[in-house]
Amino acid sequence: MIDNSVLITSFFAFSVALAISFAMTPIVKLFAKKVGAIDVPKDARRMHKVPIPRLGGLAIFLGFLISILLFGRIDPQMKSILLGAVFIVMLGVVDDIHPLKPLVKFAGQIVAALIPVLSGVVVQRLMNPFGDGKYFELGLLAVPLTVIWIVGVTNAVNMIDGLDGLAVGVSTIATVTVFTIAVLVSESYIAVTMAALAGACMGFMPYNMNPAKIFMGDTGSMFLGYLLATISIQGLFKFYVGISFAVPFIILGLPIFDTAFAIIRRLLKGQSPMHADRGHVHHRLIDMGFDQKQSVAILYMLSVVLGLSAVVLATSGEVKIIILAVAILASVLIGLSVTGHDQKMEKEHQEEKQDEGTEEAPGSEEKHG
Repeated sequence: MIDNSVLITSFFAFSVALAISFAMTPIVKLFAKKVGAIDVPKDARRMHKVPIPRLGGLAIFLGFLISILLFGRIDPQMKSILLGAVFIVMLGVVDDIHPLKPLVKFAGQIVAALIPVLSGVVVQRLMNPFGDGKYFELGLLAVPLTVIWIVGVTNAVNMIDGLDGLAVGVSTIATVTVFTIAVLVSESYIAVTMAALAGACMGFMPYNMNPAKIFMGDTGSMFLGYLLATISIQGLFKFYVGISFAVPFIILGLPIFDTAFAIIRRLLKGQSPMHADRGHVHHRLIDMGFDQKQSVAILYMLSVVLGLSAVVLATSGEVKIIILAVAILASVLIGLSVTGHDQKMEKEHQEEKQDEGTEEAPGSEEKHG
């Protein structure tokens, strides 16, 4: 049975976070301009045409932090999560003002992940996704796998922050999904935390939708990824024995699979996994002819489908295998379709180059003759 007091507290946490985030964003925008945290479009990966301030994630963080301090339960593990969040936000602020080298940023993410992990925020066991009641004890692998999970999700959300409103919207959908599951299984601690995060995201959203007035920057994308990863450990991996390890993967399916395909794509090309490219799913949608708003809407819908699948998987026993199979199949098909489109685009580009070379050859002979 749903506890009405949890819903009331969650409503206030959501409202306060939303109001603070909304009010702070214009102030953060002025601060970003003052310190030079400006995203200047200088390559084909960037979709905007004019310089736009970054650091918007600072408003999201402040909205969340104040709300959770007012309405949340601050136990030792939550303190460690918040301390790690402060660290990841500081790392993001520095990176938004003076871009850091990838390895430096990666090392900082590991430090941020270790702060809650060393305080006991650890995935110690995983449940069989097919619901036979069996668990996989991680043992000595618990700490390294938890760090990999936190750093991986942090980077996954960071990587999809490529279109106006995309990362904040997908994160909001994931947050609402976790909130829904937490309410259904009577976990007030997780529910209030997610309500505060959803409010902070939605307060920032009006400024970030196309055409964006401010970007969340690495400050926001890394904070959202970090918090979703750590709270999922406290919640989805622990609080309900009927929830399998597949649920958090499905909730965060879009950024996780996009990042996985990006790493595979780069390795196959002989590039570093950290090498930036224009091959993410949102770039592919743009190349297919969709505009920014249409691309974001498509990815929102995909995130909603994955979110609903996660709710069903977490609360219904009979259809778990079907839902899990469909969700995985949908993600793989999307990945294969955009990968196939990328190969087609590369082939067409090579053919265009060959055609240009054929056309230029006679002209060059005439010029030199």
